Amino acid sequence: MTTRLNPYLNFRDRTREAMEFYHSVFGGELTMSTFAEMHASEDPAEQDKIMHSQLITDNGLTLMAADTPNSMDYTPGTNNFAVSLSGEDEGELRGYWDKLSDGGDVAMPLDKAPWGDFFGMCTDRFGIPWLVNIAGEQQTSA
Repeated sequence: MTTRLNPYLNFRDRTREAMEFYHSVFGGELTMSTFAEMHASEDPAEQDKIMHSQLITDNGLTLMAADTPNSMDYTPGTNNFAVSLSGEDEGELRGYWDKLSDGGDVAMPLDKAPWGDFFGMCTDRFGIPWLVNIAGEQQTSA
């Protein structure tokens, strides 16, 4: 897998609706996981929220989105987007992380995530939020 650079949008309880709309516009394959499926929140009101969604089109477009947790600020136009870097090349992605986070603000250190990948969130020195995801070991069935 190559490293992908794509927008990551945040919504307040409208990710499913928005991503189904974008799917109708662009086609492709849409996947969604809830907070409950990912064991990402103890709050019963958040169980059906979308923790992560991804639309990959046949012509190579990628769009990701998630619902903002109730405990986090949500201000459309200010904090409802990020740029995502994802792939399997750990050295390349850690290098990007180190440079992007240098002089910026690390919201979540690049570390092992509940879904098995390495994941981190930072805002660079120019105020742009970044998400970095390094794919974990792929499971093979025996």
